[in-house]
Amino acid sequence: MKLSNVKLVITDMDGTLLNSNHEVSDQFFNLFRKLKEHNILFCAASGRPLYGILDKLSTIKDDILIVAENGGLALKNDEVLLSTEIQKENLKKINDALNTIENVNAVYCTKDKAYTTSTSEKLLELLSEYYKNHERIDSPESITAPIYKIALFHEISSEKYLYPHLQHLESEFKVKVSANHWVDISENNANKGYALELIQDKYNISPDETMVFGDYNNDIEMLKKAHFSFAMENAHPLVKQTANYSTHSNDDFGVEKILELLINEKESN
Repeated sequence: MKLSNVKLVITDMDGTLLNSNHEVSDQFFNLFRKLKEHNILFCAASGRPLYGILDKLSTIKDDILIVAENGGLALKNDEVLLSTEIQKENLKKINDALNTIENVNAVYCTKDKAYTTSTSEKLLELLSEYYKNHERIDSPESITAPIYKIALFHEISSEKYLYPHLQHLESEFKVKVSANHWVDISENNANKGYALELIQDKYNISPDETMVFGDYNNDIEMLKKAHFSFAMENAHPLVKQTANYSTHSNDDFGVEKILELLINEKESN
């Protein structure tokens, strides 16, 4: 690995940069300062909403790129680089499909707030972590803001009980198992790989100069856009098959250990 070529680092949040307590380590923030010294761009790419990412990375928010809602939104400070909302006719098509599935809990994600019709106590508890700005509503038709992603929650397993009923939508939409309890639906171009390619073009950075970290299936498209693609030890099997390299788990500082190698190689040169 010739890490000294790297000009851009992009990492997923949950299961990757965040530990199991949803925390970013002090070690990462120290390493980030060194990335900045070496003019290496940093991007956080997550299924989380914009405000959820900013909450975790508030101290460095002015110095980073952000890809939120699995690629539905991409920003650098106040500059919107990408915005791909779900079209109204497609919302109806997706909602019609959801009405045929048992025990599905939908969360409709806009730029500043999430909405749900669910009464699942387990989901409402999780929303406090992932979507702090949330509201329970009676019908998704009452949402007036653009919707970038529909996050579907199942209390046992999204991959087992939801995804099989949604596969038929994959010809028209991006349908991704994003965690054990979650499946995300968005427009086809609303994915992390599309957002990463846009960033690479904007800053004239090649895949050989890009480092990516991920753990779940919504990271696969962006892993394919980088030579230095790392699967976490705790990653989904499909992610491990896709990535060129591997690292330790999110609870064992997997991202930080590779960033240390990157910085050491930069400094030795």
